[in-house]
Amino acid sequence: MYQLISDGGCDFSESEVKEHNITIVPFYISFDQENYLMEGRDITKDEYFDRLVSEKKLFPKTSQPSPQDYIDKFQPFLEAGQDIILLTISSKLSGSYASAVIASDMLREDFPDRTIAMIDSLNVSVGQGLILREMIKMRDAGFSLEDNVRITEQVRGSAKVYFTLTTLEYLKKGGRVGPTTALVGGILGLSPILQVEDDGSVAQLDNVRGRKVALKLIEEAMVHALKDEVQNIEISIGQIQREDEAATFKKSAEAALDTEISNPITCIGVTIGTHAGPGALAFGYCRKFNAFENENEAVEKYGVACLVGATDLTGDARKAEGAA
Repeated sequence: MYQLISDGGCDFSESEVKEHNITIVPFYISFDQENYLMEGRDITKDEYFDRLVSEKKLFPKTSQPSPQDYIDKFQPFLEAGQDIILLTISSKLSGSYASAVIASDMLREDFPDRTIAMIDSLNVSVGQGLILREMIKMRDAGFSLEDNVRITEQVRGSAKVYFTLTTLEYLKKGGRVGPTTALVGGILGLSPILQVEDDGSVAQLDNVRGRKVALKLIEEAMVHALKDEVQNIEISIGQIQREDEAATFKKSAEAALDTEISNPITCIGVTIGTHAGPGALAFGYCRKFNAFENENEAVEKYGVACLVGATDLTGDARKAEGAA
C-alpha cells in the first residue's frame, strides 16, 4: 500500500482529507512578510478572505511548503514501510514541486527501498482536486503505485479549469495586470475569464461585460466540450465567498449537460485566491480514470486504430472558446 499526499493547492476540505485518508502539505500566508501562518492550521480560508475584504489595503504574500515541511510529512510513512505518491500544484505557479524534489533527494539515502513518486499536476484548485480524486479512486480500487501514476498522468492531460473574477483589483496587486487596466475594467464592469493552459500556466481568455455573460460563456464552452462524452467526465466547481452563486451555476450546468455533478462545491485556497480575490468562481473537468483504463486495454488488445474518432476534450474546449 502507498500513501497519497498533496499540497494545499487541491482545495480539499478538512472533512474530505479525513474521509479519503490523504495527507495535505499546506501553504503559508504572511500579512507582514515576516510572520507566516500555515493555511488550515493557523488560519482558515474563510478568515483569510474575510481579511482581504475588510482590509482593502492589505496584500498578503503566500509561500510554498519548504523541503522540511515535505520531509516531516514523508518520513513517518517511509519509516512505516509505505511508498508515497505526491501531487502538487502546477510548477509554473509555485515552487511547491521543487521543494518536494529537494525533500525526496534528502530522504533517498535513508530509505533506498522506498518510492516517492511525484506528479506535477500542471493545474490548480478544482483541477488539481479532480486529479487527486481520480488517484483516490484508483488507490481504493487496488491499483498499484505504478498503474496509479501512469493513469494519473493521462488524467492530468485531460484536466481543464476556467475562472471568472468579480474584479481585476487582486490581479493588479499581484502585478498580473497594470493599474490602468484594472481601473478601466472596474469602470466598465468587466469580468475576466481565465484558463489553466496545458503547460500549467494561467492565461486570460477574455474580458466580458458582466458576471452573467462570463458564466454563460463558460457554460457554453463546457457543453460544447463535454456533451458527447459526459458519462466519462468528472466535474468540479470552486468559489470564494460565492456559495449561492456557485450552487446556482452547478444546477444550470447539470441541466445543460443532463447529468449530476457529484463532487462537492469547494472553497478555493489561498494560493490562487490571493490573486483571484473574493468572488472568484472556478469550473473544472477531467476524464475519469476508468475511461483511460478501458482505452489502454483496448489499445493493447486491438491496437491504436480503436481510438480513431475519440473525443479530444481539450481541442473541443478551445473551439468553443474561439466561438465564444
